[in-house]
Amino acid sequence: MTQELPHQGAFAVDSPRVAAGTGNILILAGLAALGTLATSILLPSLPSLAKTFGVPTASVSSAISLFLAAFAVGQLIVGPLSDRFGRRGLVLAGLVLFVIGSAICGLASDLPTLLIGRVVQALGACASSVLARAIARDLLDGEALARALAFIMIATAAAPGFSPLLGGLLEQAFGWRSAFIVVAIIAAVVALLYNSALGETHDGVKLPLDPWHIALSYVGLIKDIRFIAPALTVGLIMGGLFAMFSASPAILIEGLKYSPLALGAFFAGTVFVVFAAGMIAPKLAARWGLRNAILFALAVACAGGLALLGAQFVERSLATYLGPVLIFLFGMGIVNPLGTALALSPFGDRAGLASALVGFLQMAGAAIGVSAAASVASPAILGLGIVLVVATLSALIVFFVGRVKPA
Repeated sequence: MTQELPHQGAFAVDSPRVAAGTGNILILAGLAALGTLATSILLPSLPSLAKTFGVPTASVSSAISLFLAAFAVGQLIVGPLSDRFGRRGLVLAGLVLFVIGSAICGLASDLPTLLIGRVVQALGACASSVLARAIARDLLDGEALARALAFIMIATAAAPGFSPLLGGLLEQAFGWRSAFIVVAIIAAVVALLYNSALGETHDGVKLPLDPWHIALSYVGLIKDIRFIAPALTVGLIMGGLFAMFSASPAILIEGLKYSPLALGAFFAGTVFVVFAAGMIAPKLAARWGLRNAILFALAVACAGGLALLGAQFVERSLATYLGPVLIFLFGMGIVNPLGTALALSPFGDRAGLASALVGFLQMAGAAIGVSAAASVASPAILGLGIVLVVATLSALIVFFVGRVKPA
């Protein structure tokens, strides 16, 4: 059996240079949430963008998928760079790049220009996201790391929960370009806070920046059961989360005839469930150990998926959709921070690299979940039920098998 991670007091610090106080953890949460904020704030404006550029709405939706693709791949590059050159410079460069990308998007007069801006945005956001986790690992370990990652996960989940509501209000009041102005301002504020409060946290050995060595390091992480089992578990559970986000408009608006405002309220309400789960997660880890807490949460998430699939055989209503989804979200909200902490903790010397691969698996899972929910089955609620069951059962199997080291 793999060894359980040591429990430490809240926000115990490894680095002598920076204290991991609550304020700094909140800054890291802001860094991590920037990518998901920029992803979802645009959703209510897709019809307006299509009208402005004279293209179908389906074409404009590529601004979302292209952002996710660039975000995923960019993390694999940023992680090794940060292990070689440190975190601070790359975080600030990423935030500047994000502001530039936002400006390109806000000034775009055609779809190709918008897509270029979205790629630049994503490359900047991926730096802040992956390095937020790496910085947390630089400073913390064990239970304290799980607690910090819980805060970071809450912010990451809150962004896609609240941003469609914010985006809709901005769209109605000022037009779609205002969303890019707002996210650029947020990025600038986060940059100022980060620069004033946090210094360089990577005090360990600077790893060589050699492509062959980096490739071998990624392969080494993939082959290490201590990393790949929890990291793949998190990727699968994130696939279920993004499948839920992408399928909910069709389920609630087209299927159950709710208004777009009600949809925004639904997304915002899910944040509180994830928040509660994130608060409970470190306490469960302290009481039961990280692995047992994750197994419990995976079982809960799986129960939510099975309940949603079973809801196909009763009259469809908000209650038969909302109940199973909230159960899934509660389990997901525990698995995400604890699984990430378990994956990163043994690799403090490669925190940037490990965080990058965790982030890539998360975004890859998100992209697959979104695609699967749209194509597996119709109506949308049936497709989502199938995706949640497959994702959560697969995560449960992967994590359970990964508890035992191969001989």
